[in-house]
Amino acid sequence: MRSSTGQHFVALDHLRAFAALMVVSWHFLHFSDGTPVPFDGAPIFFPLALIDEGHTGVALFMVLSGYLFAKLLDGKDIYYPNFIWNRFIRLAPLLILTFAAVGCGRYINGDNLNDFAVKLLRGFVYPVWPNGGWSVATELHFYVALPILLFLAKKSRLMLLGVIITAIVFRAYYYYSVGEVQSLAYWTIFGRIDQFVLGMLALFFAREIRDRVKFLPVILIGFTIFWWWFDVTGGFYGRPRYPSNSTIWIFIPTFEGLAYAAFVVWYDSRKINVRSISSQLLQKLGEYSYSIYLLHFFVVFKAAAFINRNIMDISNIYIGCFWATIFFVTMIIPGYLSYKFIESPFLRLRLNYIK
Repeated sequence: MRSSTGQHFVALDHLRAFAALMVVSWHFLHFSDGTPVPFDGAPIFFPLALIDEGHTGVALFMVLSGYLFAKLLDGKDIYYPNFIWNRFIRLAPLLILTFAAVGCGRYINGDNLNDFAVKLLRGFVYPVWPNGGWSVATELHFYVALPILLFLAKKSRLMLLGVIITAIVFRAYYYYSVGEVQSLAYWTIFGRIDQFVLGMLALFFAREIRDRVKFLPVILIGFTIFWWWFDVTGGFYGRPRYPSNSTIWIFIPTFEGLAYAAFVVWYDSRKINVRSISSQLLQKLGEYSYSIYLLHFFVVFKAAAFINRNIMDISNIYIGCFWATIFFVTMIIPGYLSYKFIESPFLRLRLNYIK
């Protein structure tokens, strides 16, 4: 979408759409108990592992954030209060409305709203906000760290590597202290910081990455094969349980960040026919991806169950992926309505934050 600076990067909207497709499909296919598509097994067509393990789409969102803000802010001085204000009015209106809707549902079900209110307050620190709101909180943590990251980048791009190394060391320490690190690596800034920073580094070293574009197919094939192997050997919930006691989660955030960073640079450098129907559809899906992300939780599980019960058996991964894609595209309707009537009115209040 168009930023407050007036810049618009269509390619990044396309990538947001792909990230949202992965996450929405992950929920459509599996919920948290492996229904309607069981967790065991993996698609023979290995690239579909990115859908069968679609939680990895969150990592693409994080890399895109780091890349975008580096692209907008590199070498510039920012007025931080205005920056925070702009992020607040971009994210808060729909987030608050989503929380209100969840709260109303809990009130109707007779739940204690005091407990819910406490959960919302805790969500500023812990990953407990509902409807995927935990990832928005992680994004907020990135905004808090952003001035420091920009300062380090100004001193030396390579100083950002120190941030990644520190995060890896911290996750290793956490693993050997607690016995698992999946919950920290997936749900918190201590895992996601790698992806934000690698998104920034991807922008800073974009030319060097583009010069080695011939290696991109190898990276992407290796990345999809890894997720296929991960899927076959238990996946997100079965290595051998959740949270996993595998050391692999020390490194997964970095691995995701590296692969997605290379992909983002390559795709952002492509010439895109912005007038084509496919490009315009992807652009709109990316533009509405924030709405789609928060709102799909209200309907995705019921939609999958309804199709599985009343239309056809979708427990086969290929049939499930087909219906997941159909469901995702139909989310453009509530996404458009949310963007037009909830998000857009507040965007007029944005302030210039670049000095």
